[in-house]
Parts: sequence; structure tokens; C-alpha cells
Amino acid sequence: MSRLKQYHLNPETLMYEVVKVSHKSRFLHTVLVLLGGFACFALYFWLYTSVLGLETPKTAILRRQNAAWSSKIELLNREMDRNESALKDLEVRGDDIYRSIFGMNKIPEEVLNAGFGGVNRYAYLDGLSGSTLLKDATVRLDVLTKKAYVQSKAYDEVANMSKQAGELASCIPAIPPVVPDKTKYRVSSPFGGRADPVYGYYAYHEGFDFAMKKGSPVYATGDGVVESVSFQFFGYGNMVVIDHGFGYKTRYAHLNSISVVEGMKIKRGECIGEVGNTGKTTGSHLHYEVRYRGNPVNPANFFDLDMSVAEYETMVKNKEEDSVAQLRPSFRLNSR
Repeated sequence: MSRLKQYHLNPETLMYEVVKVSHKSRFLHTVLVLLGGFACFALYFWLYTSVLGLETPKTAILRRQNAAWSSKIELLNREMDRNESALKDLEVRGDDIYRSIFGMNKIPEEVLNAGFGGVNRYAYLDGLSGSTLLKDATVRLDVLTKKAYVQSKAYDEVANMSKQAGELASCIPAIPPVVPDKTKYRVSSPFGGRADPVYGYYAYHEGFDFAMKKGSPVYATGDGVVESVSFQFFGYGNMVVIDHGFGYKTRYAHLNSISVVEGMKIKRGECIGEVGNTGKTTGSHLHYEVRYRGNPVNPANFFDLDMSVAEYETMVKNKEEDSVAQLRPSFRLNSR
């Protein structure tokens, strides 16, 4: 086995002498030197970080980067707070004002919050250090984006409905259902609580009763489509319901006769039947209801019983002439 040569000075002879060293000894020496160096480095690292509480350069860089990103996420959260507040105002304005004006239903909460339950789509963030802040911001951003999209579509619906605003004025039930001649009718029961005229117990009256002569004409109070024509022996008797759109419907009950059919388009001022006493009544009268988005509302808030009789009759006459003109066949005279 070959050996390495080392020269050492002999202090007695003052001569350099050759000392042979084996590979094994040299290897062990190298290992001991490396182990000693590593032990010194470990001791220094422990004293630097644990005893003195100092950070390594890489740790300090990562900490600064983490603080910078945390600040950016915090700023993003604040911006989302402002945007969320603005979006909430838009939701309230859209539901309570714009959609209400046109008789549109509010956007259901399940539609606004659709697509955010069930499967954890953010599982990839769970294993990251400090992932809670990032995950919360990501979830909020996704929710805000979805709600903004839904709200934009809702405003598109309002915009389309606003283009039909001209129709709204003619569809709202804005006139009395009978000729407002106070010598020919009396209000036998207004809207609200009262004692039932047949059974005597307290009941909520959802309409407006006009007591008048049997056979008096009844007119549609707004443009619309006849939704139903029916008869109830112990209830409303002969009854017509008109859907005016925009959330409005009207009911005309206890009629003696009916001159319209289901699905028929009706114009304000057109005669739909005659006053009668069919169903549960104590006398000849018209029971008239206005419903908005399914709820009964006071009809007196819509019509004016002080309306001029002449004005009312002129409107009715014009509607009758228009109906006759639409039914009259047209002929083209060919001249030579």
C-alpha cells in the first residue's frame, strides 16, 4: 500500500526527516477536520439565531417579502370593503327602487350566492404558510366578482324594462272600474278590516265594494290580458282577473255577466262585464281588487273618484270606437 510522505524537522539534528503517513490516517484526519468545522458552524448558527435572536440573511429577505405581500393583501381587502359596500348599495337601489317601480321581483339570495358552497375549490391554498389571509382574500374576490356579474345582469333587465316605460303608464290600474257618478253608486265597504256582512265575524277586506244597480257596466282599469274568467258559488261569484304586467293584477267579482274571455287583450276603459250579485253577497255590487306582486293594496291609492263623469265617458266612448274600428273589415277600392 502506497504511503504519503511528510517532512518534519528534527530539533536535535536540525535536519528534515521523512515521515510516512498512510491513506487511512490522512482520511481520518480530513474527516475530523470537517466534523470540527461543521460543529463550529453549528455552534455559531445556534448562538446567532437562538442565543442572540438574530435572523439569517435569507430569513430576513423572506420576512420582508412576506410583510410586503401581507400589506398588499390588506390593501386589497380594504378596496374590496369599499367595493362590497358600493355593490350592496346598488343591490338595495336595484331591488327596492328600480325593480319595484316596474313590478319586478327582487333577486333571490340563493341566486346572488350561487356557486360558493359545497366543494372546497380553495384546497390548494390550505398547505401554504400563512394561507388564511390569502385564502380569505381569494374567496372574497371571487364572491364579489360573481355578485357584480349578477347585479350587472339585473340592471340589464331593468334597462330592458325601462324601454317599456311608456306601456307602464297605460297598464297601471289608474281609473275607477265604474262610472264615477256618485248618484249611481255608493262605497259599501272600503279596503281594510271590517265585520263580514254575511257571517258577522271580523275579516280583512282586500278590495273595494261599489254598491250600485244590477247591470251597470264594469270597465277595465288598465291595459292588460285577461288571466282568468271563473265562477265561485260561495265566494266571488262570476269573476274576472286581469294581469296588467309590471306586477299588477285586478279582480272584478260578483258580476252579473262577463263579456271577455281568458287570454283576451284588454285596453283601459273597455267594458268587461256588468255589476251583479253572484256568489256570497247581500246585494248587487262590484267587488274590485288591486294586487301588486301578489299582495292586496288599497285601490283608492290608484283611482280618483272625483274624476269628471264626462271625461270618463269620453274615454270609454273612444275605447269602444277603437274596438269597433279594429273589428270592422277594411276594403281596398281598386281604381282603373
